Amino acid sequence: MAHTRIRKFNTKDTYPEQKLDNDLCQAVVARGRTVFLRGQIAQDLETRESLHIGDAGAQASHAMSNIKMLMEEAGGGMEHVCRVVVYLTDIRHREAVYREMGKWLKGVYPVSTGLVVSALARPEWLVEIEATAVIPDGE
Repeated sequence: MAHTRIRKFNTKDTYPEQKLDNDLCQAVVARGRTVFLRGQIAQDLETRESLHIGDAGAQASHAMSNIKMLMEEAGGGMEHVCRVVVYLTDIRHREAVYREMGKWLKGVYPVSTGLVVSALARPEWLVEIEATAVIPDGE
């Protein structure tokens, strides 16, 4: 693993009433080049078109796809993600969003913070995911 993950856990144990399966941890000790990604939403990065209107899970999946693409452009991969911050406009979207996010971060164990906010920059956006990564020296 690229970084040291401290106190790994899975959300299926922490939130058994919710059907989640996310590998997270409490802290990441990182080495190398730090990459701060802007919060990603369901937007085509080329055309700036908003996608998946009304579907929080699909919006989360597209945001994670954008994160993966940007990490690759930065010379890294999803395994280098150390921290994610999830912004939801409605707590009822949490399960769908975290289920999708978990698919992209399986085995990575980043630290994670989730917030419910009154709105995002555009009314059609239901979720925004911000990521911080560190690409180890020599990779």
